[in-house]
Amino acid sequence: MKKIITLIAINAILFTACKKDSNPVPDFDENNLAPLSVEFDNIAGGRTLTFNNTDVPYTNAKGESVSISLLQYFISNIKVTTTSGKEYTVKQDDSYFLINGADKSTRFAKIKVPEGDYSKLTFVLGIDSLRSTMPLDKRTGVLDPASGSGMYWGWNSGYIFFKMEGNSSSITDDQSGDPTGKKQFKYHIGGFGGYSSSTINNIKTITLDLTNAGIAKVRKDRQSNIHLFVDVLKVFNGSNSFSIKEHPNVMFSEYSVSIAKNLSEMFKHDHTEN
Repeated sequence: MKKIITLIAINAILFTACKKDSNPVPDFDENNLAPLSVEFDNIAGGRTLTFNNTDVPYTNAKGESVSISLLQYFISNIKVTTTSGKEYTVKQDDSYFLINGADKSTRFAKIKVPEGDYSKLTFVLGIDSLRSTMPLDKRTGVLDPASGSGMYWGWNSGYIFFKMEGNSSSITDDQSGDPTGKKQFKYHIGGFGGYSSSTINNIKTITLDLTNAGIAKVRKDRQSNIHLFVDVLKVFNGSNSFSIKEHPNVMFSEYSVSIAKNLSEMFKHDHTEN
């Protein structure tokens, strides 16, 4: 008799568990969203990023002069994690941003998330493979290949995730191929892994801990802002440091993989405004 009662109790527990699993309680209230922005504040080492600074150039870890004339990069697939460990993914259609270093109005990625306290921020530097291969009517706004941003390879059918151009006195005239003698460098980094066959994959996921410099306390009655510094000199000075003279132009090549690893080191949480 005891065995029968025990079996009935176990079955009741299993039935209850299955019933709960089939009707899970949502972790977040999608109808209770509040504003949050992520600010991408571009710097170069310890200095504010300015363009065409040939008179007072920056210097990379190899001692080479660096003057930057163009900077653009894609941020996408933003996620936030609460202090209790619950992760919220921003609706994908609302989670693509093109940061243009020459246009300060683009430095904010403005999203909406449920009210809560968030201690972790995650985003992708680049455009995911799924969106990269969607029909054009699913790739509008900053993702429109015909937008004029210059962030799409028509010949390669793919997005340029990160583009930086500039000048360095370390480049010889022969290397630059520029008759004006400006000694230009160009880094156009992309590659989502390939559509029908495997190719270069330079998509980078960045996760930042917000606890040391202030968590984001997102509420409807105020605008929270996660302020990040983006150090573009990390392109040269990251874990895979390199000489501009040795690699003045890198696009869709194997060496772009090394540079892409450096790109994930550019981002640092400076503070949060609540």
